[in-house]
Amino acid sequence: MARVKGAVTTRKRRRKILKLAKGYRGAKSKLFKTANQAVTKSLVYAYIGRKQKKRNFRQLWIARISAACRANGTNYSTFMNNLKKAGIELNRKMLSEMAISDKEGFSELIEKVSK
Repeated sequence: MARVKGAVTTRKRRRKILKLAKGYRGAKSKLFKTANQAVTKSLVYAYIGRKQKKRNFRQLWIARISAACRANGTNYSTFMNNLKKAGIELNRKMLSEMAISDKEGFSELIEKVSK
């Protein structure tokens, strides 16, 4: 059986990592070992970031809804509980958009729900 040399595969693997490391500063974009470490860490951060993005947006929507509720004389938890009891199924993203762009509609919704 013929001997298989790994040069082509190794070059391909290293080129792929160095391509991902493009734009990094100094040795991180030039040397394979440091580039490999930087790319690996970057991919970990990217994975974590995708999870945190969802959390952060939900947190932002809740803060906006809460501020709009307080401006209308109620608090967030009471408002959300009354929404559920009234059978109105609006998600937090849409409620926060309403709180920003349609203040009158949001205050009408609070009045409707609080009865």
